[in-house]
Amino acid sequence: DYEPTIFYPKRSPDPLYRDFTTQCEKMDIPFLSYLPTEVQLINDAYNAVVDAVLGAEAEVAEGTEPCAAILATLKHIRIPIVSLDVPSGWDAEAGGSGGISPDVLVSLAAPKECARRFLGRQHFVAGRFLPYDVQRKFELNPPEYPGTECVVAL
Repeated sequence: DYEPTIFYPKRSPDPLYRDFTTQCEKMDIPFLSYLPTEVQLINDAYNAVVDAVLGAEAEVAEGTEPCAAILATLKHIRIPIVSLDVPSGWDAEAGGSGGISPDVLVSLAAPKECARRFLGRQHFVAGRFLPYDVQRKFELNPPEYPGTECVVAL
C-alpha cells in the first residue's frame, strides 16, 4: 500500500539507471524533477523520505547544486528519513556534521565507520553478499542473517 514518488533531478545516461527508470514508469511511479523547497509541502505530502541523494560520489557533489539545496531542505523536514549506507552530507569515515539526521540507517553490506555516530531510532544491515576475502581484508564481522533474510536489525 505504498505510493512512492521518486525525486530524480538529473537523469543518468547509464543503461542500468535508464532501465530502472523505465521499470518505475511502467509501474506508474511518478517522478519529480525538482524537490519542493517549501518544507511543509513535503511534510504534508509524504510519510517518509528515503535518502539516497548523494551516493558514492558524495564528496564531489555535496557542495554543488542541486545537492546543496536538497540537503538544506532535507535538514528541515519533520517526517522520518531513512538513509541508505551513508546519510547525505556525512563523511563516510568521520560521520555527520552538517548533514541530515536520519531516523533509520540502512547500511549496505556492512556499517561504515560513520555509523558509530548514528543516533537515530533503528539501524539495519542489508545484503549478505560480502565475500569472505573482503570480510577478512577489512576485519568485518557481519551479523547472522536468519533463514534467507537479506536484512537484519542491529
